[in-house]
Amino acid sequence: MSTGGAFGGNRGLRPIPPEKGIFPLDHLHQCDTEKKGYLDCLKSTGHKSEQCRHLSKTYLECRMAKNLMAKQDMSELGFSGVTELDSIVEKER
Repeated sequence: MSTGGAFGGNRGLRPIPPEKGIFPLDHLHQCDTEKKGYLDCLKSTGHKSEQCRHLSKTYLECRMAKNLMAKQDMSELGFSGVTELDSIVEKER
């Protein structure tokens, strides 16, 4: 007899949630403007995300301000040099 669950999983262990990646959805569309700006930027740059990092940062800041995700220092999310990157991208245009 098997000790696993229906698909081979162990039913006795509790799942552990991921450290990041789960946060409330924006059901009230509080950050739609920021999201749309980022998505439009991706489309216009051929999905080169490095050219849209400033908009990604703005979107995450909006989510934190509206309590849609935990507040964190932007450098912990990989945005330590975004202002420098923005000026480089603007010069290239």
